Amino acid sequence: MKNLIVCIIVIITSFSFVACGSMPVAQQSGKDDACSLVFVSQGEYVNETVYVQLDDTSFDAKTVSHKKAERKGTAYRVDPGTRKITVKDKNGQIIYSKKIFLSAQETKQIQLP
Repeated sequence: MKNLIVCIIVIITSFSFVACGSMPVAQQSGKDDACSLVFVSQGEYVNETVYVQLDDTSFDAKTVSHKKAERKGTAYRVDPGTRKITVKDKNGQIIYSKKIFLSAQETKQIQLP
């Protein structure tokens, strides 16, 4: 009788350990629908702050050289779609103005002089 109780306890505990470790876990993750802008210059605007007007939103952006754009460029997240972008220098002069299309998950480099 004692052996029967020990066998039952061993079987129950072994099933409980197996059941805890073998549960399948399903995870889903999707990519968000944002895109990014990186401001690149090869001339006088390298490492300068520019002022960006994107439709009704405005923000300051830091430019990088073309060589560092992939690794060190600051990417500014924006919503995808057709957008009107205007970039001004620190004196308020327009240095870039264009209507652009941004697709989801795209990183668009804005080439400044």
